[in-house]
Amino acid sequence: MPTTTTAKSVFDAGLPMLGYDIDAEPAQAWAHIREAQRVAPIGIGPAGPEILSYEYARAIMRDPRFTTPPGISLMAQGVTSGPLYDKVMATLLCIEGDEHVRLRKLVSKAFTPRATTRLHDTIDTVVNGLIDSVADAGRCDIVEDIAKHYPIPIICALLGAPSEDWKLFSDWTADVFKAFSFGTDLETETPTVLRAWGELDAYVDEMIDRRRGALTDDLISELIRAEDDGDRLSQDELRTLAASLLMAGTDTTRNQLAASVQVLCDHPDQWAVLRDNPEFAMRAVEESMRHSPAVCGTPRWVTEDADFNGYLFPAGTFIMVNTYAANRDPAVYDDADRFDVSRQGAPAILTFGGGVHYCLGANLARLELAEALRILATRLLNPRRTAATRWKPMLGMTGPESLPIEFDVVARA
Repeated sequence: MPTTTTAKSVFDAGLPMLGYDIDAEPAQAWAHIREAQRVAPIGIGPAGPEILSYEYARAIMRDPRFTTPPGISLMAQGVTSGPLYDKVMATLLCIEGDEHVRLRKLVSKAFTPRATTRLHDTIDTVVNGLIDSVADAGRCDIVEDIAKHYPIPIICALLGAPSEDWKLFSDWTADVFKAFSFGTDLETETPTVLRAWGELDAYVDEMIDRRRGALTDDLISELIRAEDDGDRLSQDELRTLAASLLMAGTDTTRNQLAASVQVLCDHPDQWAVLRDNPEFAMRAVEESMRHSPAVCGTPRWVTEDADFNGYLFPAGTFIMVNTYAANRDPAVYDDADRFDVSRQGAPAILTFGGGVHYCLGANLARLELAEALRILATRLLNPRRTAATRWKPMLGMTGPESLPIEFDVVARA
């Protein structure tokens, strides 16, 4: 028997309209978001309802009636079957239900702090090498010269791929990621994506075969070792998880590193605080992801009519959990719009998601960003932007398209 409810449909509840365009940058959308947030915890944005309050966002990301829409970038172009669809839907980003729970449980056994802390030397080498390449010029584009080249070597080292193959992984990732991007013309790019994905799979298969004969201390070996009540990952699952890690951990880190450097450059007092207090690096990560995130929201699909805090979300509704708004909710954060790398005791940011799809690589991402910001703040003195920057649209993966800066540089310690 259907459940009756007195809740009013979210579309008929007189909620504030968010007057920004779908291709707006975060800074362009912010005034509209803040104005709506003062009126209600939910607003109606260009793509549908947006959750604006911290408490509502946190709850909805943990509510099983609101699920992550699988393969949303493919469905946006009408791709609902075929080889590419099957590949994307097999990734950990898209699997739901019991199978998702099973895979996360196994993967979490391999994704230990020990698996990430051993990357310190690689991170130090990569970041310092990138700074060395631009030091003499006294200027660079943080996006093109630093952030673009940073995450792939770290993920490759985590997986156990040798440094001479980092360029291969970079090329494969660039092509495969097209399947997850809203800006891709899949009609023309699908063959390129499938070719690159096939080459990546073949490489990872060889890695897996070698590790089965002689396990080491890399993530591939840890995934092979992972076991839960006799259950282990299959070859197909191992291969898919390696690809999932590359897709989830590359573009996000690139964009967030550039976004974090920009907000630090725009607040030179905070750059100085980080320079003089390198132990604040992890706080700088949390604060820059709260204040200037590269991921401003997470989409959800309503699986059944859902009465949530007196609002009815009809089944089939697409909503956006606006973590950008939630992370600056003045009801939760003191002086929410202030950027302060020494901020302490604040509620956990929601940028890494929540519930069953909370980011498995959150600790790795934090480590990568913290170490990069610590080294950059130590070596690049008096950084200043030399041109205005445009950001990619907020509804998607955002971040500065370019970030030209000048700086005074110091030698390595």
